[in-house]
Amino acid sequence: MSQTESIKVFTPATIANLSCGFDVLSLGLEALGDELILTKTDQHEVRICAIHGADLSLEPLKNVASAVVIKMLEDLGSDQGIDLELFKGYKPGSGLGSSAASGVAAAFGLNELMGKRFSSNELLEYGRYGENVASGAFICDNVSSALFGGINLVRCYQPLDVMRLPVPEELHVVALHPQISIKTSEARTVLPEKVEMWKATAQAGNLAGLVSALYTSDYKRIGECLRDELAEPYRSALIPAYELTQEVARSAGALGGGISGSGPSMYFLCEGLASAKEVKAAVEEAYASTSIDFNIYLSKVASEGARIIS
Repeated sequence: MSQTESIKVFTPATIANLSCGFDVLSLGLEALGDELILTKTDQHEVRICAIHGADLSLEPLKNVASAVVIKMLEDLGSDQGIDLELFKGYKPGSGLGSSAASGVAAAFGLNELMGKRFSSNELLEYGRYGENVASGAFICDNVSSALFGGINLVRCYQPLDVMRLPVPEELHVVALHPQISIKTSEARTVLPEKVEMWKATAQAGNLAGLVSALYTSDYKRIGECLRDELAEPYRSALIPAYELTQEVARSAGALGGGISGSGPSMYFLCEGLASAKEVKAAVEEAYASTSIDFNIYLSKVASEGARIIS
């Protein structure tokens, strides 16, 4: 089989919102992600041959990866058959951008197989389509960092405009994933329909402050800006030992932290590898006192996003 008939891609896990950037801010994780093999066939259909590491639907229109491939082929007017084999690096419902990783892997991989017919912005739109299949919302925060890596800001949704932000050299991330599942669609139901003006103002100020601090590598200010007035006050109640874990992380030296995406994962930003290791050890010890299984990761911000690995 020639190189153009089969491809294996990797897409990073992501942390969305970063507290003050609800639905518009995210970063990619270097140490965690999904792999997807896409293979051309002469069957004129899209099939999911196997999924490793998670219990997900094998029905093409219900699985994010295959749904994205089907949509892209329809838009190309192509009846090309595609077989998919998905390797999940972490569980869905984690708050670490599982659906975005799968959808972007599919979009990026198919684009490579079909001769790069789509632009980066079009791939973002297909990633959003996958998010809608998963959660009923055309969000792009996780999608942008799964595709590009780094830290990204969705400045506008209509028209879609994604801005790459600088990544301070010593910025490290600790992510704790309690082994429970919170679906994004369910986590959205606990949010209020209206927001008080002072909360909107505070959120905007912290988002602007965080963007400025990223440009100047002001680690102290980065931590000060990790405040969420819109989602955390409501979603934190869904996450066991949330307040305890946040307190332990900050006492151990974390710049700040919050809920990763819609949860249950929590994230903590740290200055330097040594500090991140101390935070990871402290959080791991604290959460081990609960009765909940968990995974914990230490990572730099991903230097690149979706990419070919074979």
